[in-house]
Amino acid sequence: MRAGLELGGAEERLNTALEQSGPLVIGFSGGADSALLSYVARRQLGRSGALCVTAVSPSLAAGELEECRLLAKRWDLDWEPVETHELENAAYSANGFDRCYHCKSELMEALVPRAAARGAAVALGVNLDDLGDHRPGQLAARERGALFPLVTARLTKKEVRELSARLGLETFDKPAAACLASRLPYGTPVSLGLLNQVGAAEAGLKRLGFRALRVRHYGELARVEVPLSDLERLVRARAEVLEAVKGAGYRYVTVDLEGLRSGNLNDALSKPARPLH
Repeated sequence: MRAGLELGGAEERLNTALEQSGPLVIGFSGGADSALLSYVARRQLGRSGALCVTAVSPSLAAGELEECRLLAKRWDLDWEPVETHELENAAYSANGFDRCYHCKSELMEALVPRAAARGAAVALGVNLDDLGDHRPGQLAARERGALFPLVTARLTKKEVRELSARLGLETFDKPAAACLASRLPYGTPVSLGLLNQVGAAEAGLKRLGFRALRVRHYGELARVEVPLSDLERLVRARAEVLEAVKGAGYRYVTVDLEGLRSGNLNDALSKPARPLH
């Protein structure tokens, strides 16, 4: 009963944060955070009060756009995709430690005019736990006036998933899916070819039934990360894994025995970046 009461409090805080925000234009990636935010905003603000926008670019993993489209239809969201062009920004393509700043700036360039036209604010699905990670994109969003309703409601990642499950949202257990550029070590220039290569390798592994994964790019070498619970299955599927990853253009395939760790390339923040092509 206590857990139910705590979740009820979390939902009430989110409802209040959204009611106080007024109309919103929401960055909708289809992940657990933005999905919960969009669903509850639709309920609290009405369809006309919450425009959900999905940024479409080469850094979006295959299948994510269609998932957003299906969720929007199922939940009757006012939704639209919009093309973003971060690859045209040399500061983004250079893939420095501030890459996410330039990526989020591009997103805000797309969202802010839409919000202004509707007398709305921009909102992003940032949760309380995200504030402790290296997320320069949050600064870019704040500089352009974005709201973080999940933070205002003091929702942790765990609460986002628990509340999503309580509301019956299929995204409650969706693995985190950062943009494909996050698979390239800092200092490795981001290009359309590399994004497509990483995306093809990950799509091949997903077809084998692996839901949560990363393919980290190190030139001719791919480092595959899956949760520790999937390591044994990954090794058993060795031949299929090799076919999927090498089929994307990699010469060598390795498995990270530490398992999937979202954002682990940020370990390099304390070390000089070294380009790998």
